[in-house]
This record gives sequence, structure tokens and C-alpha cells, in this order.
Amino acid sequence: MSELKVVIIGAGSSYTPELIEGLINRTAELPLRELWMVDIEDGREKMAIIANLARRMLKKAGLDVSVHETLDRRTALTGADYVCSQFRAGCLDARISDERIALKFGMIGQETNGLGGFANACRTIPIALEIAREMETLCPDAWLLNFTNPSGMVTEAILRHTTIKAVGLCNVPVIMQKGVSKLLGGSSDFIMQVAGLNHFIFARQILQNGKDKLDDVIDEIIAGNDPLVPRNIPPFTWPAHVLKGLRMIPCAYLRYYYMKDDILKQEIGEANGEGTRGEVVKALEHELFEIYKNPELAEKPKALEGRGGQYYSEAACELMSAIHNDKRIIMHVNTRNNGAINGLPDDCAVEVSSVITRSGPLPLNVAAFPEDTLRLLQLMKSFEQLTIEAAITGNRHTAWRALVLNPLITSGTLLDQAVEAVIEENKELMSAFH
Repeated sequence: MSELKVVIIGAGSSYTPELIEGLINRTAELPLRELWMVDIEDGREKMAIIANLARRMLKKAGLDVSVHETLDRRTALTGADYVCSQFRAGCLDARISDERIALKFGMIGQETNGLGGFANACRTIPIALEIAREMETLCPDAWLLNFTNPSGMVTEAILRHTTIKAVGLCNVPVIMQKGVSKLLGGSSDFIMQVAGLNHFIFARQILQNGKDKLDDVIDEIIAGNDPLVPRNIPPFTWPAHVLKGLRMIPCAYLRYYYMKDDILKQEIGEANGEGTRGEVVKALEHELFEIYKNPELAEKPKALEGRGGQYYSEAACELMSAIHNDKRIIMHVNTRNNGAINGLPDDCAVEVSSVITRSGPLPLNVAAFPEDTLRLLQLMKSFEQLTIEAAITGNRHTAWRALVLNPLITSGTLLDQAVEAVIEENKELMSAFH
């Protein structure tokens, strides 16, 4: 098996040690030769800390892998086999700004949903397309594994506007899968089928020994036992009528839509207390990097589990291995719909259970969604596609058309003011609008 060159874009992320651990655990499946870490000037110091930790982890594992740090993306991409994209355009300060602006105008402030999701996409998509176009020239056969948020929109933009082989990834379905395993007594002998859009998915089936355990799991969640929620989300309880009425398990991010007013009130309280989620994460990252600096540390620290992206990198390594080794296992990824979800365009990106092969994901067809849920998915897909267009063109009219569709967005004068505030705050990173 030929040795691999793996590139990490946004290597200064606090998640990177989990990615290194995943690669180490799969050395028999992924014979790593070179690991290239790429970041921007603002991330140089964090990247250096991560690179040194990675070298210690690899040395402890007895692996002879060269670790490179660079700000020159093109040098890193040349001849790459796999590219992991995990950058955050504007860093955490941009996320915090998004959250604060949304709350100021009476809207939920969140990284990938509503106004914050729109702003994040408009900053991120142009950069993601630059990376993909460089890959077309420098490593056209490489796979791009995208877990840069908002993962679904970024993945769709790359699939629509470049020729790169790309798969989007999110930790939310992974956490749901692990939660279902707990409710089934720790068993891994089941198939959970999910479908929807990134951060907008539903568990549709939980198959074990020829039976669908979905209703049993729903009953456990209603009874107060819900291990399907990511650690970065404050505890909440689904109203029984939501789960019974849907007869599906919505991912935790759907609470923004089904419990909007309650969550907004909660976010305002948090912002006036310990701070927005972005501010909390920034403080946690500072603590993590102080731990990472320890020259004796040669493993992923337990403290990393406090970040909301737990299992992101583990899933990325499993996806890399599944493609590389043609494993044909089922994973939940962002890929072209190709008829998997009836009622959404075949060429759009959806998040759906797929068989992972050397040729990429083969999405599994799901039963027809109830009409009301399908209409909501169609609405959100139109929002996503208009947002992608606005991110590329900088057209304010297209931006407005996208935003008025989103159930988390206000309208009228408040929306106009909020959009201008976002564009003004992001002069450099949303240059298309200027």
C-alpha cells in the first residue's frame, strides 16, 4: 500500500490532536508518510503548538512520519492524497460577532443556523472554493474531507463549482449514533438511518435484529434519558408531542426551529451571564492550548471532550480509511442527493446515511418524508442555495431573498439593519459585498 500525504487546512484548531490520534490508531489502514499542517498568520502560533504535540504523539506511537508546518497552502497541497478542511474564517472572534449581532436584533445567535450561519457561509465559501481550485491543479486525485462549517453549504458549493472529489462531515450524527448505542445497552449491532441537511437531520430508522427500535428509543428520550445531544448544547427536553408527532428523532440543532422562542430567551440569558457560546469556546481553547504546550504531553488530553466538535476528527479518519480501503461501511455524510431524499434536487448536497466506497459515498434511499417536514427541508435547501449564490456574488438582493426564507430570521427594517451590520463587520472576509 502506497504511503500517504495528508494535509490539514486550519491545523491550528484545538480539534487537531483528535485527528492525529485517529491517524495513529489506523496506521495499519492508513500508512501515513507526510503530515502537512497549514494555517494563516493569525494561527501560526497555535499551529506550532499543535505540530509539536503531533510530533510527540507520533514518536510515542513509534511512527516515522514527517510533520511540516507552513503558511504556504500550495506547497502543502502539491501531491496530497487527502485534504482535511477544518478552518474557521475570521477565527472565533467572527463567530462571537455573529452571535452578538443576531442577539442584538432579536434573533438566535448561532454559528451555523440563522443569521450567524449565513454570515459564516459568506465568509467561508469563497475561501473553500479557492482551496478546491488549487487542488484541481496541485492534487486533482485527492479527496477533500470537509468539516469546515457550515459543512453542508460549503460542501455543496465545492461540488457545484469545482471538479474536486469532496465529502462533508459532521459530528452530530456520530453523537446520535453513540447515544442510540447507549440506549440499546451498549450494542453496536444496529443500523441508524439519518436523512436531511447538515444540522437539520432526522433519525428515520433504528434497525436491530430485523426490528425497528425507533419507537423504543423515542420513549427513552421522552422519559428523560437523552444521550443524543452534543456536549456543547445546554441540557433541554424535547416536548413529547414533538417526538410523538414526528415519529422521528430530530438532531439537537432542530430545537432552534421547534423551540425557537424558548432557546432565544435562553441564549439572551447566557450572553448576559457567562457569555455567548463563542465566548465560552474561546476561553476553553485558551485552556486547551496551555495544556498542549506541556512538553511532556504526548496524547490527546481529556479536556478536549469539552469542545462541541467531539468525534469530528475521529469520524474524519474513519471516513478517510473507508474511502482508502473500500470498506463499504455505512456512515452519515454530506454528499450529492442523487435521489436519496425524494423532493430535493438530485444535485444538491444532503446529509444522509451512505455506503462509503473507494469511489466515494453511495447515498441510501430513505422513505418519503411527511409532507410538512419535506416542505421545511425544501425551504431550508432554498435558503442554503441562495446563501451560496450570495456568498459568491456578493449580491445583497440575493442575500435578502435567502434570509427572508429562514424561520430563524426576522424581517423588515430589523433584517435590513442586521444584514448591513454583518456586512460592515466583515469588510475583509466578505469582500464580494464591498
